[in-house]
Amino acid sequence: MNKLVVLGSVNADHVLQVPSFPRPGETLHGRNYQVIPGGKGANQAVAAARLNADIGFIACVGDDSFGINIRENFRMDGIDITAVKMQPNCPTGIAMIQVSDSGENSICLSAEANAKLTAAAIEPDLERIRQADYLLMQLETPLCGIEKAAQVGKDANTIVILNPAPARVLSDELLACVDMITPNETEAEVLTGVTVTDAESAQQAANILHAKGIQTVMITLGAKGVWLSQEGCGEIIAGFRVEATDTTAAGDTFNGAFVTGLLDGLVLESAIKFAHAAAAISVTRFGAQTSIPTRKEVEDFLAQQQ
Repeated sequence: MNKLVVLGSVNADHVLQVPSFPRPGETLHGRNYQVIPGGKGANQAVAAARLNADIGFIACVGDDSFGINIRENFRMDGIDITAVKMQPNCPTGIAMIQVSDSGENSICLSAEANAKLTAAAIEPDLERIRQADYLLMQLETPLCGIEKAAQVGKDANTIVILNPAPARVLSDELLACVDMITPNETEAEVLTGVTVTDAESAQQAANILHAKGIQTVMITLGAKGVWLSQEGCGEIIAGFRVEATDTTAAGDTFNGAFVTGLLDGLVLESAIKFAHAAAAISVTRFGAQTSIPTRKEVEDFLAQQQ
């Protein structure tokens, strides 16, 4: 069994670079169209694997050429693909992504095979979750599967980490099963009703999540870093400043790297710094999984920062 289990989505990312995002009714000329492996679950799994984590992935892909090929790519990255299920007569999930010249992105999703990752579908994989040290999840797959996995993880003392993206309202029952949560400012506001603009508001949001039973809250603040709060006490863990080319999968790279750091025995603050480095490298590159660095690249980056 694997020390880390990631449960989540797999997408074929259709990526187009544009000078700026089009307004309603406007047509723009784009460039550099590519189809790149993506999906929040897959991105986080690949990030952990490239950083040498012992990882298994629970996911659904279609029986199209992309699904067949991406499953093999996962295996080549070092991911245990036993629980990556191929769905018959179903396309793999897709994302339509525009990347502006400023490095920001705009994304539309269609779940397709990801919609099959239900509570019933993961029944054969529950023992894998029970045996893991960490379970990492996001919100691009059916909530019933996420809730089931979280409850099983909690009951088995597996540490449950939730990256609550894309933003949505979640039940107190699910949040009570979560040990660590990693929202960005928007996601934190959806979960708590607090608009996060500074340290004070970040701690207010964190305190609401603590009250729901979550011990560690990490609110990602983009280039500013991460607001880390434990038991009502918070601090900023600064990130690294780099020239951004494409922010796609930066958050996913952060999450996969963060859990890898914990598996390596790093203290929380050091695991966050390790994750900051991986994410910083990823935003200097184009695409989702094409941007995710190797362990050596992260270690070299950190050495250069000292």
